[in-house]
Amino acid sequence: MNRLPYKLKFGFFLWSVLGVIRFGLDGSSVYTYAESDPNSSSSTLAEKALDDGTFNAKHAFAYLEKQCEFGPRVPGTTAHQEAQAYLFTELEKYADEVALQPFEFRHQGRTVRMNNILARFGEDLGETILLAAHWDTRPFADQDPDPANRNTPILGANDAASGVAILLEIARVLKSKPPPIEIIIVLFDGEDYGRTVSTMFLGSTHFAQNMGRWKADFGILLDMVGDQTLELPMERYSWNAARDLTEAIWQRAEELGLPAFQRRLGPAIMDDHLPLIQSGVPTIDIIDFNYPYWHTVEDTPDKCSAESLDIVGQLVVDIIYSGL
Repeated sequence: MNRLPYKLKFGFFLWSVLGVIRFGLDGSSVYTYAESDPNSSSSTLAEKALDDGTFNAKHAFAYLEKQCEFGPRVPGTTAHQEAQAYLFTELEKYADEVALQPFEFRHQGRTVRMNNILARFGEDLGETILLAAHWDTRPFADQDPDPANRNTPILGANDAASGVAILLEIARVLKSKPPPIEIIIVLFDGEDYGRTVSTMFLGSTHFAQNMGRWKADFGILLDMVGDQTLELPMERYSWNAARDLTEAIWQRAEELGLPAFQRRLGPAIMDDHLPLIQSGVPTIDIIDFNYPYWHTVEDTPDKCSAESLDIVGQLVVDIIYSGL
């Protein structure tokens, strides 16, 4: 399968997004959301969670399934709005501060409103770590083997409900066991929106240009980390931009006995970490790009596993509490 049209491997170049994004800067906007349905299968995740400060893979997988219950989370759709409300409300349960970072994207005569979701945990005691994933899903299954499906929106269980699920579970951990440093979680919108580089990575580009007090010392991006046969080599752009940091993360995974983290260089993948790197925040992309259901209608929860979420979650939690 030719994967070069998206998350381009080996071919880094700058993209021109500035001309098509109009930023939402009205600080007077007020966001209110209805409460989650109490009869929902996932509505009491936090109440059922163990408050022992450890990562719970079953809860993380339930978060993955809950996102998929909304259907494809394509910007501009009702499912996208409902998922945003849910994610915001979940983070409000755990974080010291939660905010929406709105922006608008104009494409083919249409203006689409999007929002990054930002959450802050702990105190700024000298170091801040950014943890990120994208929460939108692709509007078309352009890599599906069946041409009849290629304009169908994908469910996005692995790409990228998996990364969001891990971060929601980490947010629960941070509530029950306050971190020794400041942690910022950002869920990016609009990563998978378009067919070209200039119509993707929209939320991360907006955030990188408007970080303000949300700027961190370094970041970890989680993308496509839930598939059942998890293989995580060192992503090449991450390694080129911050070799010591990348090596330290994979060394820690080795010390923790997590063989899915492979001490070898993988492909260079265009992803949400690149705008952050360009803005001076070294950011490492943890990603398994060897996923046969990428951008197909078969990217569904049955292709993912709680064990894979646990592998990545364990590592990130250890970095938070033990440092590198």
